[in-house]
Amino acid sequence: MMTDGTAAQQRSTGDECGPEDPCDEPRHPLSECTLEHKAIKLEEQVRDLTERYRKALADSENVRRRTQKFVEDAKLFGIQSFCRDLVEIADILEKTTESATEPSDPNPTLQKICEGLSLIEAKLQSVFAKHGLQKMNPVGDKYDPYDHEIVCHVPAEGMQPGMVALVTQDGYKLHGRTIRHALVGVAVESQA
Repeated sequence: MMTDGTAAQQRSTGDECGPEDPCDEPRHPLSECTLEHKAIKLEEQVRDLTERYRKALADSENVRRRTQKFVEDAKLFGIQSFCRDLVEIADILEKTTESATEPSDPNPTLQKICEGLSLIEAKLQSVFAKHGLQKMNPVGDKYDPYDHEIVCHVPAEGMQPGMVALVTQDGYKLHGRTIRHALVGVAVESQA
């Protein structure tokens, strides 16, 4: 037989809890509910942190790409200012070569100077091409405001209106980017 002291002792130690023990029943579902609630909150935090992590990775990849593009552009177009200055020298050299070859003077010294100027001009254009600098030849092309600057209008004789009829100053592109607009005359319909 069991004495009252032994039953009280077993209840206080919690060794044997039966359905008649009211103190443990409410705690057990409450702690399970609490654990589920904490698990749900933790899962939400994991999803939130995972999403933030993915966004941070995407942002850092975008920054890396933009920086790489900036560096590549700096390599390609870092000489743009220098090229603009050299283009002016190329213009002077071209005009000098043209004016030196105009006279029909059979002077051999003058002919050698003209040949030398032509060689220098050809070599300069070769160096330009090597570094991605190219002269535009827009005569016969459609007028493009990104590449050309209109300085005059000429009657369209044998050309469609809006086409480049003449070039008063050559334009240049560096790796496809216009660094100096071509000064052009655009064909317009004659008003008779």
